[in-house]
Amino acid sequence: MKQLLFSLLGLMICLTGMAQSDTTKPQTADTIKVGNMIIIKRHDGKEKKEEKENKKDDDDDDNVTVEIKKRKEYKKSNVSTNWMIVDLGFSNVNDETNYSAPATQAFFPGGTKNQLSIRNGKSINVNVWVFMQKVNLIQHVVNLKYGLGVELNNYRYEKNIRYGIDPQVIYSDSISFTKNKLAADYITLPVMLNFNFAPKRKKTYGLSAGISAGYLYAARQKLKSDLRGKEKIKNDFNLEPWKISAVGELNLGVINLYGSYALNNLHKNGLQQTPYNFGIRFSSW
Repeated sequence: MKQLLFSLLGLMICLTGMAQSDTTKPQTADTIKVGNMIIIKRHDGKEKKEEKENKKDDDDDDNVTVEIKKRKEYKKSNVSTNWMIVDLGFSNVNDETNYSAPATQAFFPGGTKNQLSIRNGKSINVNVWVFMQKVNLIQHVVNLKYGLGVELNNYRYEKNIRYGIDPQVIYSDSISFTKNKLAADYITLPVMLNFNFAPKRKKTYGLSAGISAGYLYAARQKLKSDLRGKEKIKNDFNLEPWKISAVGELNLGVINLYGSYALNNLHKNGLQQTPYNFGIRFSSW
């Protein structure tokens, strides 16, 4: 009798333990990621469907959840600032001088256009903008853009010309130079109207156009020859102290291009040379 009671008691304990096993924990789900979609298949018989950006794909016949990840929109502030922008490009001039005119012959006696020819690919332009700022005007599509920085222009001459100081004239030297460069540096303030064709992206696609005003703060001619070695002459060389230019910028995502074309001459008088620059802009915009 006692054995029967003990057997019944053991059976009841086993049944009680089985009844208390946890069946409330959800089972794991299979997850498949395809591109920007996440597909989740559940195994607990319950259906739970979520979709990012409040988009749901409802299907009552299965337990599959489809999540679609959308590109995050880049929220821009109404005023943004970009520090230390660098331009690397080329300098050149559009020479429309009448070399037979009396004023030209007085400044460059016996000179010709060929004697003032500039070496293409060797005349370098480097601009360093301390800052550029962009102000939203119309839904970040139309913006006002301005900045402050320095323009460094190097004009390399092919011939052996030299800038005189007293008097300020240009003449052909009797020796051959291995290096002949005129440097003109300006403090410049550009103001542009910017058009951004992708305002919801961090890297923009668009263009800018406007005007800049630069003041000549330094000018020098660097010469190098086997006979005299290195020479460095500092003067204003009859250069125009103000440089007013039409400026533009083309934004192609990660690539930014810039250009400028002066609205006045490089020299005060004597020559009709209009400087221009173009190249690549390294900017975080």
